[in-house]
Amino acid sequence: MSSVLIFLEVKNREVSRISWEAMAAAHTLGLPVDVAIVASPGNPILSSIQGKTPRTIYAIDHKLLHAYTSDGYTEACAQLITQVKPAYVVFPHTYQVRDFAPRLATRFGEVLISDVTGVETDGGTHNFIRQLLQGKLNARYSHTGTGTCFLSVQAGAFRADAAEGGTTTVEPFLPKLKDEEIRVHPGEPFRASAQTVDLGSAAILVSVGRGIKEEANLPIVQELAAALGAELAASRPICDNGWLPMERQVGSSGQTVAPKVYLAVGISGAIQHLVGMKGSQCIVAINKDENAPIFEVADYGIVGDLFEVVPALTAAIRKAKS
Repeated sequence: MSSVLIFLEVKNREVSRISWEAMAAAHTLGLPVDVAIVASPGNPILSSIQGKTPRTIYAIDHKLLHAYTSDGYTEACAQLITQVKPAYVVFPHTYQVRDFAPRLATRFGEVLISDVTGVETDGGTHNFIRQLLQGKLNARYSHTGTGTCFLSVQAGAFRADAAEGGTTTVEPFLPKLKDEEIRVHPGEPFRASAQTVDLGSAAILVSVGRGIKEEANLPIVQELAAALGAELAASRPICDNGWLPMERQVGSSGQTVAPKVYLAVGISGAIQHLVGMKGSQCIVAINKDENAPIFEVADYGIVGDLFEVVPALTAAIRKAKS
């Protein structure tokens, strides 16, 4: 067992962003990386994977996998793992993975180390970091068995663009599945509201906290977001008050994001919020309290009154673009 096998997930006919993040996590393990995806060998989606990672792309193809079922995915993945015999199996931590991956790990007498946010190496041993109590504690887990180690990666914990490049080959994998093995008959896929905001796909986020004081002041940060071409996000108090919809909430009870730039405006930096945005590539904080916890994770900090700083910043951005 001398490789890492990543199972990629498809969303809206594209490899999901969190799958690329899982690939970046896999490269930290120091072993050759293979990927597996449910797709026919001629599927155009495979071209988006080629060049992202070395070695082999296993295209898992069977008519019983065209619609997701935990029975079908568990059996197909188990057959592939038995053939490849990887040291590690890495998944993106999604609802679908939560449905079948623990069962898959149990097939091999293992457990799934889920929601991993970091990997540390100590003397050749990999320690996997998971957060407990809504991010208040970090726990370290290591695989002590001799079998395959199964883990899933939390969204936003690793940078998707950190996945290494290389030459790949596509290898079809045709699992042996029987109709009677599929006990669940899926219905129509859930379709979210067309108004749902996917903050996870935004390159720039302007996030507002309780420092904005009242709903009537929101246009100040909305203008900044518009000037930057950014999505507007918020901490929990803003959404709890109904000033912005819950779909714009970032944090342990909202969305986990990892944009290129995250501007935290009037956000103190409670741990529940930091959990959802600490994977951002660049964090800029604006807060009048110089001791606010948000400055501990910020790359750039501005100590000042947001009602003075934000309009000046907006004006400067507009001038630079004109």
